[in-house]
Amino acid sequence: MSSHIITPGPYRATKLWNEVTRLFRAGMPLRKHRQNFRHYSSCFTASAAVEWLHQLLRSNSNFGPDVTRQQTVQLLKKFLKNHVIEDVKGRWGTEDLEDNNLLYRFPSTSPLKPIPCPAPTSSAIKKRPSFRDKEGFFKFRSIKKHEKESLENVDPALQVQHEGENQPLEEQQAQRRELTVEDEQDIWRDITLTHLQRILGVASLYEVLDQRCVNPQNIIHNMTKVNKHGVVTLDDKSNDLPHWVLSAMKSLANWPKYDSAQPSYPGFERDVFKTVSDYFYSLPQPLLTYELYELFINVLGVLQPQCERVAIEALQLCTLLLPPASRRKLQLLMRMMSRISQNVDMPRLHPAIGTRTLMVHTFSGCVLGSAEECDLDELLATRLVSFLMDHQQSILSVPEYLLSAISDHIQYLRTVQVPIDSVDGGDPVCAPMPIYAFCHQISSAEFEEQKLASSQKAMEDLLEILLTDQNISEKDRRKRLKQFQKQYPDIYRRRFPSSDKVTKTDNKPKIKPPLLNIKKTKAFSIRN
Repeated sequence: MSSHIITPGPYRATKLWNEVTRLFRAGMPLRKHRQNFRHYSSCFTASAAVEWLHQLLRSNSNFGPDVTRQQTVQLLKKFLKNHVIEDVKGRWGTEDLEDNNLLYRFPSTSPLKPIPCPAPTSSAIKKRPSFRDKEGFFKFRSIKKHEKESLENVDPALQVQHEGENQPLEEQQAQRRELTVEDEQDIWRDITLTHLQRILGVASLYEVLDQRCVNPQNIIHNMTKVNKHGVVTLDDKSNDLPHWVLSAMKSLANWPKYDSAQPSYPGFERDVFKTVSDYFYSLPQPLLTYELYELFINVLGVLQPQCERVAIEALQLCTLLLPPASRRKLQLLMRMMSRISQNVDMPRLHPAIGTRTLMVHTFSGCVLGSAEECDLDELLATRLVSFLMDHQQSILSVPEYLLSAISDHIQYLRTVQVPIDSVDGGDPVCAPMPIYAFCHQISSAEFEEQKLASSQKAMEDLLEILLTDQNISEKDRRKRLKQFQKQYPDIYRRRFPSSDKVTKTDNKPKIKPPLLNIKKTKAFSIRN
């Protein structure tokens, strides 16, 4: 029975539903059963289905080992409601299912949900223009096709020089415009979404994210307004957690080191825990918001054991899109959950469920959820919250590489807009922005050929350095040249063609003269 990872893309939740349905129908053992003095063939008990499906979900990398038996029962209830299964009398929809020995079977009709067709291009959401697309910001003279191709992958500094030499002075001066606040916000949004698209590996983020919901001010706030612990600070304190909730969360996170003024009685920690959970479930929407539900569902496509670092980076960027108040609540909640689950001194908060499992299943519903009921909401939320809790320190920190990239880009744009003196001392001109273009895809054979040529060129340059560097002594130069000749004989031979003949001559074995032909030297004698 084969399963595969449902990669990021549109309608991923529906694809996951169809995948689980396919695996369940293909692998669930069927046999003959007796019920109420009647025999039914090709059926199964509810308990057997729960046991088999529970093992499937736990071993499936799309869901993970945190799936509980009760969640499996809930999924089977949804299977019965959506006619994936039916009881042996053909009833489904309004019937209920429990973990017992009642008999069920598969219907003859296909239970797979249809994947909606993508909207036509003409009716698709139009891409919001970035700061680079705005008229008047970067106006270039017309460049021929072959000139555009020649500027691809060229150092921006060389492009600036190239454009500055060939552009009329009047046109250069007409390009002068300072960055506005809106321009900078567009930069924050565009660079963040570009990195996110690269990580998810999707052709376009429009497949998984309504970009009208992306507020660049949220990204800026979440990355720049944080305290020394990395937690977001809010300008409007009315959106923060109430004081009594913060106090309760601190009490649980630091148990048993809590304020002595608080009451203490058996079961006190359970009451505090229920108070915190009730507050988070009273919020109008989940912490990850309804608008970003589809995006976080798609991040689960890269949440695999071998791609842990990629999943952390993807969630880093996704959580930056949250409203600051939601991100702050998420940070504080995940820190509390992580500390409680690792605290060996914390009394059991549930008589039958472990502390870590209780944390995940208690708060998964208030962290991730869709505006409309989704059949796999609970399972997907459990998978995501479990990973968030285990890696909260990395995921909910500010990605320094992204902050540096955005800051450097804004600083660069400000630099090229500053007037610079012309060569002949005339009026100042403004350096235009470099042209950025996508690389052309090449074949594997071309890649290998370019790789070989590039490496050989690098070795040839190294040989020239060894020959011309004045800081190397002659003794070291000869030693390094011999090493280079031994390791790269072909490159050395091309540089010194005559050395091949010398080497071949030197390598010939020397023929020693026969011993009998050696003339004896005359012995020195006093008589002679």
